[in-house]
Amino acid sequence: MAAATSGASDTSPSPTELPSPACAKELAPPQKVVIFASPGAGHLIPLVELARRLSVDHGLAVTVVTLTGMSNPATDAAVLSSLPASVATSVFPAVSLDDLPPDIGFGTLMFELVRRSLPHLHALMEGPSGGPVTALVCDFFGTAALLLAAELGAQGYVFFPNSFALISIMRHIAELHVDATPGENRDLPDPLPLSSGPVLRHADLPNGFRDRTDLVYAYLVEEARRYGRANGFLVNSFEELEIAMAEKFKRDAEDGAFPPVYPVGPIVRSRPGKESDESACLEWLDRQLEGSVVYVSFGTGGALSVEQTAELAAGLETSGHRFLWVVRMPSLDGSPCALGTVPGANDDPLAWLPEGFLERTRGRGLAVAAWAPQVRVLSHPATAAFLSHCGWNSTLESVAAGVPMLAWPLYAEQKTNAAILTEVTGVAMRPAARGDGLVAREEIAAAVRELMEGEKRSAARCRARELREAAARAWSPEGSSRRALGEVAGKWKAALVNGNGRTA
Repeated sequence: MAAATSGASDTSPSPTELPSPACAKELAPPQKVVIFASPGAGHLIPLVELARRLSVDHGLAVTVVTLTGMSNPATDAAVLSSLPASVATSVFPAVSLDDLPPDIGFGTLMFELVRRSLPHLHALMEGPSGGPVTALVCDFFGTAALLLAAELGAQGYVFFPNSFALISIMRHIAELHVDATPGENRDLPDPLPLSSGPVLRHADLPNGFRDRTDLVYAYLVEEARRYGRANGFLVNSFEELEIAMAEKFKRDAEDGAFPPVYPVGPIVRSRPGKESDESACLEWLDRQLEGSVVYVSFGTGGALSVEQTAELAAGLETSGHRFLWVVRMPSLDGSPCALGTVPGANDDPLAWLPEGFLERTRGRGLAVAAWAPQVRVLSHPATAAFLSHCGWNSTLESVAAGVPMLAWPLYAEQKTNAAILTEVTGVAMRPAARGDGLVAREEIAAAVRELMEGEKRSAARCRARELREAAARAWSPEGSSRRALGEVAGKWKAALVNGNGRTA
């Protein structure tokens, strides 16, 4: 097991190095919370921000655990570096996945990586860390750790970095298999009516959810069946964003039909101080008119094909509108998911843009390689719209900034998110793809024009402003999300006093 380290300095004492229980009590409060993060920025970013709030706002001693493999170590380190000194971190060593078939799929690899890392988690939670672990928080891929939490007398919570809708889908899977025999998997209905939510077609579901013969489906069934063991769920959403589903889960918890689900969002990245590599983007935005720029980004894991990159470039150029485009390396094998890949030192995403594109759009558009300070870009007065992959972190950052979206989902739960944004919240539009999945340049240009100048522009912007205000209210001093997280933190503190994490 890797030793834990402080979030601020490698020289700070780790939980396993504290000289005595008395010293530990002085350095950190006794209520200890372990946050067990799955690989990927989409999981780590909100969990790191959750850890910060639990430590700073509620005085809890928090350790954030990350895994080796299936994520970019440099990205993980950058995210973890934002933690305050009061939060410890621990990086578990790599586990072998060599026995798995090479075509097993990303989701299945994630579940296996988490499962095989549980012995390291057990060692960390049982170690001489100055007191017992009060609560374990795992995320979507980590519910196998709930059994470990129960064994060690800790409360077990599941953090969903996604929407209420994904919890609803997983709950539907569990209910569908309540009387199934071991190894019997049953397909979700198509369409899938979510209670108090949108009606989802199979095309709106993540790939692994659509077909019971998919290898990852058996893992999803197993995960969903463990939900009843959780003391509760923390969901990175807020009541006014998904009000009907939030109220449904609240009623079910009161009736004892499902564990409590606490909306604690939007948990988004705190705005850091300006970094040197941010200046080009922000200085360019400073020179643009207010509400004139379309921001284009597909997240840290999204990848377009070479052909789709060319179509997007042509569509942005043809639209006539100003744009800031974060260009990533294209996918050469057609996969829209680049999670776990580490860019080469000589990779230049801008070299894959159509010949002459940068020259023709100079002054009206800015293309940057791989990264932009997204929170700052979205909150900039010049930014009017966000062409997004609909990752939930990016969605909440856009909502918090009051920026309407063009929904372009690529993988994972992004198609579900796009359905929520277009059909439920009304804050996004979605360009149509051809039968082969390609979004043509004409469709891209038309969608940009519609959101920037068309009939739907006013309604989308109005709805975006409403949700921005609702998001701010959720984390105001008396806001619903702030109260919800405070209620959970209070339960964890009471658990230590009562001496039994499972009954508090």
